[in-house]
Amino acid sequence: MAKGLAKAAAFLGAAAVAAPAWAEEAASGSAGASVGAQIGVFIFWLIGLAGAICGLYFAWRFFHEMLNSEKGNERMEEIASYVREGANAYLKQQYTVVAGFFVVIVILLAIAAFGLQAQSRWVPFAFLTGGFFSGLAGWLGMKTATLASSRTAQGCRKSLNDGLRVAFRSGAVMGLTVVGLGLLDICLWFAILYWVIGILGYHMTLEQITVTMLCFGMGASSQALFARVGGGIFTKAADVGADLVGKVEKGIPEDDPRNPAVIADNVGDNVGDVAGMGADLYESYCGSILATAALGVAAFATGELLPQRILEQIQKGTLALETAKLNYQLAALFLPIVLAGVGIALSVIGIYAVRSEEDASQKTLLKALGRGINLSTALIAVATFVFTFLLLPDFWTVSLSVIVGLVAGWLIGKWTEYSTSDEYQPTKFIASQAQTGPATVIIAGFAEGMKSTWFPVIVVGVATILAFGFAAQFHFNDLSWFAMGLYGVGIAAVGMLSTLGITLATDAYGPIADNAGGNAEMSHLEPEVRQRTDALDSLGNTTAATGKGFAIGSAALTALALLAAYVEEVRVGFDRWAHSALVQAEPGLYKLSDKFVAEVTNEKDRSGKNIIYGYLAFGNDIIDPAVADDWAKLDASKGPQKVPDGILEKFTDEVKGIKRERLQFAKTKAPLIRIDRATMPDFANYYEAHLMNPKVLVGVLIGAMLPFLFSSLTMKAVGRAAYRMVEEVRRQFREKPGIMEGTEKPDYATPVRISTQAAQKEMIAPSLLGLVTPVLVALILGVTGVLGLLMGALASGFCIAVFMANAGGAWDNAKKHIERGAYGGKGTDAHKAAVVGDTVGDPFKDTSGPSLNILIKLMSMVSVVVAGLAVRYSLAALGWF
Repeated sequence: MAKGLAKAAAFLGAAAVAAPAWAEEAASGSAGASVGAQIGVFIFWLIGLAGAICGLYFAWRFFHEMLNSEKGNERMEEIASYVREGANAYLKQQYTVVAGFFVVIVILLAIAAFGLQAQSRWVPFAFLTGGFFSGLAGWLGMKTATLASSRTAQGCRKSLNDGLRVAFRSGAVMGLTVVGLGLLDICLWFAILYWVIGILGYHMTLEQITVTMLCFGMGASSQALFARVGGGIFTKAADVGADLVGKVEKGIPEDDPRNPAVIADNVGDNVGDVAGMGADLYESYCGSILATAALGVAAFATGELLPQRILEQIQKGTLALETAKLNYQLAALFLPIVLAGVGIALSVIGIYAVRSEEDASQKTLLKALGRGINLSTALIAVATFVFTFLLLPDFWTVSLSVIVGLVAGWLIGKWTEYSTSDEYQPTKFIASQAQTGPATVIIAGFAEGMKSTWFPVIVVGVATILAFGFAAQFHFNDLSWFAMGLYGVGIAAVGMLSTLGITLATDAYGPIADNAGGNAEMSHLEPEVRQRTDALDSLGNTTAATGKGFAIGSAALTALALLAAYVEEVRVGFDRWAHSALVQAEPGLYKLSDKFVAEVTNEKDRSGKNIIYGYLAFGNDIIDPAVADDWAKLDASKGPQKVPDGILEKFTDEVKGIKRERLQFAKTKAPLIRIDRATMPDFANYYEAHLMNPKVLVGVLIGAMLPFLFSSLTMKAVGRAAYRMVEEVRRQFREKPGIMEGTEKPDYATPVRISTQAAQKEMIAPSLLGLVTPVLVALILGVTGVLGLLMGALASGFCIAVFMANAGGAWDNAKKHIERGAYGGKGTDAHKAAVVGDTVGDPFKDTSGPSLNILIKLMSMVSVVVAGLAVRYSLAALGWF
């Protein structure tokens, strides 16, 4: 394996060194040069594809290693089959429901693309592939986990290390499947949009390619939200029913086979914590890469960031401006893809580094997992410097933005561990409050959860500023560097998720170990087997803290990058508007709305059509008395109006030695901004995106409210489902008294059916909230309102997600702290009070909290997809207010 990795490293290095040459050749535009250019582009695309295939290959290899492990005895396999059948039945039903929603959404997207021409015609198809791969990643993870539980328990019969190997390698299947399928989807869509449609006679710019690829994230986000909400409702309904009746009322141990809800509880671990988590992180992984690629292309679109040596070549005529721009655009586009591909290979190295001695202690096991993660992280840090220097040598400080992302994720993970582990004061304090009853436990959990939000907020804030600053080389006051700074924020999220293959493995193995413990308990295995599975489960809870930190931190940074990428889709929306409105127009200037002008030039594009440029006219300029009357006479509500001579005129300016033809009002000399040259601050100025704008303020308030409403819907859904589960478990204990004596077998199927039906029904309303709200805000308040909506949802949702995750985790570990002997141990009033607190925390940490991460990203993705509608058809764009 070492030789293969060495060859791969040599190949990647050689390809990176060749970057400037092939990029310049790709931009030269000559027919003879295009063949060599395509070879260069293909090499870098191949790096990403190779990384994806590497991840999928090792996922397949680890899956078969798990299958070849011993299954255990007949009873162990029987228990595992119950869980497997329940999980399969649930996911089959969930995917059926989700498929119906996808059909409706695809029809609506097709109307917007083919009918209204408000978005790319590839978006409906990209949406489908995003949802399909997201669901596939979750299903494969669930399949692996349900097959691994009995094998992990069997491994623990031999040694703790054997159990760790089976569980961790099975978790690695989930991690590598997510990153492999995610990068594969990205590479396939780039190939289609860059090569395939070119063969068919169509052409798309890099800006159009990146924002179209970004839209398939909506499919992944939609599927992820359904999976997280539905799976969370299923697992917590079963968990609450099993705990309240079994542990509190009947006093039987956890995972006792006499508990009718025990199989449903184990099924829930797989459909919620594995399938839901896989779909969730698939969406984060793809979203961060695609948003960063779009921002990288945008950063070099104007050419103002080109290094001085390149500008001098342009001025001398030895290098074309378009050639130089494309050079750096391609480098910025491929950097996150290359880092993701290399990160997969380095994650595999880290996975192989996780091993320990026979019957090692839990502390040793934790060090073993840490060794794998730290090795992968250190290697990706080195690789980041190497590839950034090779691809963007003049912007090597971007690599520091990646390091900032890695450090921020680590810090948030450590803080989450501090806030939730019973080795530290916050959780110990909650456990101490159990001595006075459930009320004080709940109060303490709320207080500690709320307090725990301050550190992640500060870390993300500092990380955002540093990532922006390093990428922009701290040119905070230079608007030409603004997009580059946002590129740094996006690539910080890419860096945080670059080793997702191994970090997700450490997270996914926890539910496998949990199921293995349940299998050991229900199969009546030796006591030391349960002790070993409990050690693995406890270790999983510790590593899950780091996983949640990465998930929350990456969600915040990804959402920030998506917010910036939304503006890029707005830019494309204007361009699409101009082309669809003036497809048959004669050369000249046309007013399409009060604040939007388009020019049909005599220049021809590759397809032989006239090139069309859009221009932004600013509000203060069109109401100037010198031009207001003449401008108002051109009534664009009746269709495009040709602008008479004397209202607008052209002039030439020079920026960094580059001469540019521009447009301005003839009488006031107020300039218009060409769409492809507009910066982020230009769009903010155009839409008056400040807090004094009531549309922004209303959007912020709606966005801040949504996480609360969403959390309410999901928690009430868990409550309703849990009520039915509790009643069913009580009924079985009441009508079958032999269950407690072991003379009657519980009905495991009915609780599974109750959770399945409840999850399918209850997941619809919260999911629709995330899908519909951005569309309504876009159609009513326009782009301005959407910007406020996304900012409000991010600020509020991030804080609530941290609060819920940490409060729920602390309640859970406070209960376990008492179960290990504190304050009298199991069976005491303090233990019963802690169980109530844990029950309250279950929907916090496993349903509402994790789903909020997806909600804020889904709203961003939906906003990106409907940006064209907001630009052209919103009430604000139509001039209603």
